[in-house]
Amino acid sequence: MAFFIKNSFKSLARSSCISISKRYLSISSTLRNPQTTTETEDESQRSSIVRKSFHDNLDSVRSFGQYLAECLPKYVQKVQMTAQDELEILIAPSGIRPTLSFLRDHHNSQYTILADLTALDVPSRPYRFELVYNLLSLRFNNRIRVKSYTDELTPVDSIVSIFKAANWYEREVWDMFGIYFSDHPDLRRILTDYGFEGHPLRKDFPLSGFIEVFIYLITNI
Repeated sequence: MAFFIKNSFKSLARSSCISISKRYLSISSTLRNPQTTTETEDESQRSSIVRKSFHDNLDSVRSFGQYLAECLPKYVQKVQMTAQDELEILIAPSGIRPTLSFLRDHHNSQYTILADLTALDVPSRPYRFELVYNLLSLRFNNRIRVKSYTDELTPVDSIVSIFKAANWYEREVWDMFGIYFSDHPDLRRILTDYGFEGHPLRKDFPLSGFIEVFIYLITNI
């Protein structure tokens, strides 16, 4: 009789432990993955607030390019879309400051960040240098590329007064390509050493440079 009572108590304790462990697992899983209706509603509202990606608004981007050409007919020479569906504006050199000021200040553009400024050398062209300005609009979450041109003797307007980030970018373009930026506050070399001759990213620059420099390492033994 005592043996029967002992076994019944063991089976009862085992069943209660199993039920408690299952209940604990269900509660812990609920705490780990709390998917309530309020959170799903918040997610749906958040997704509706987020602006559509750049590739979902190609028609509006094209229409903005035409609008820009109508607003600045004196400077904008061509509006085109690249293979990556990015907007490019080709402008005259005299329109660099007016166009970039328009893109920064106009309420339909608000390109407030100069992401990059670089150049390209094509010696076969009458204007061998192509200037490229990459702008970013945080308000509308898209980019625009502005291109212009010049040669090795004609200076272009500096845009440091419009974008402070252009200071070192223009110094780099001057150092590598020899494009002179008028009204720059501190136009001097930034990558090459003092007394360096030539501009390394020009296509006619020799691979070994104009002056060969040998560096000897002197160690004290």
